[in-house]
Amino acid sequence: MITRRTALSLLSLPLLPAQALAETSPPAQAGAPPPLAMVMNSGDATVSVIDMTSKQVINTLPMLREPSHWALTPDRKKLYVSDASGNALFIFDPLTAAPLGHIRIADPYQLAYTPDQKYLVVNALRLDYVDVYDSTTLHLVKRFKSGKFPSHLDFSPDSRFSFHSMQKSNTLVCLDLASMTERWSVPIGKTPAGVLWHNGKLLVCIMGENGIVEANPLTGQITRRQATGEGAHNIFLSPGGSTLYVSNRVGSTLSALDPLSLEVKRDYRIPGGPDDIGIAPDGKIWIALRFNEAVAVLDPLTGVFDTIPVGRSPHGIFLNTEMQKPGELTAERL
Repeated sequence: MITRRTALSLLSLPLLPAQALAETSPPAQAGAPPPLAMVMNSGDATVSVIDMTSKQVINTLPMLREPSHWALTPDRKKLYVSDASGNALFIFDPLTAAPLGHIRIADPYQLAYTPDQKYLVVNALRLDYVDVYDSTTLHLVKRFKSGKFPSHLDFSPDSRFSFHSMQKSNTLVCLDLASMTERWSVPIGKTPAGVLWHNGKLLVCIMGENGIVEANPLTGQITRRQATGEGAHNIFLSPGGSTLYVSNRVGSTLSALDPLSLEVKRDYRIPGGPDDIGIAPDGKIWIALRFNEAVAVLDPLTGVFDTIPVGRSPHGIFLNTEMQKPGELTAERL
């Protein structure tokens, strides 16, 4: 049976001013921490902490309202978990999941640092904003209102441009982060979601059209289409770049794509609405099941998976084993 114990309420921890963030570091830890998975349960305002070895929930941490996604700070000292409806970023030690307080930010839904680490860019889905913050101070640099329901985002490798799917506008938007202007906004398909820069092109999940499109990052023009499954929601690149994974949330499948041809190599049937994923060092894929109050742990070689009960509407997932890898760590490049 899964065991749970409730940690000290995060709301009793200090509300930190943005300028104090650079001076707030996790406490030093003796020895290597155990492998942990942190699962953001949007439906019951908690984060489940799972011991990846025993596959047991060892902590349930309270949020404010609706945790969804994560971003690791460039210095790797803090993990931000966004709580959009709570207008807050919660801060954790990314190795131990120890809570470090929270800060106020307007409607942080999806968020990511630019590759040059200059900005933290936040999609405020409820408020229809894209906010650009200074990555060091978290002072707001620019606010864009470029469409309805800004959902997912990614960047050009040189950090010049950011790309945002607007779910209720059915558009893909490009922002110029050098001039802080909107470069273009184009129709991309019905209910777009996940965005990934890949091989000099943009890959965008189109939930309402059950697949992905490839688009020219200079113009947004669609250059290729690939069917994956019903409700294609998010897209991920495996370690080493050998496979692209698309979570088809409505159809309850995970598609494995060839990274060059984009052809589907294999579909995994994962009941419960697969959403965000993480890939462990042993190659197992950890999958948040949005409609099933569980996380699946899939062996991609055999297709066999186990499930671990968590909270309601599990959304984002962070594996602390990612910290073993060099370079920039993001939720979509695993």
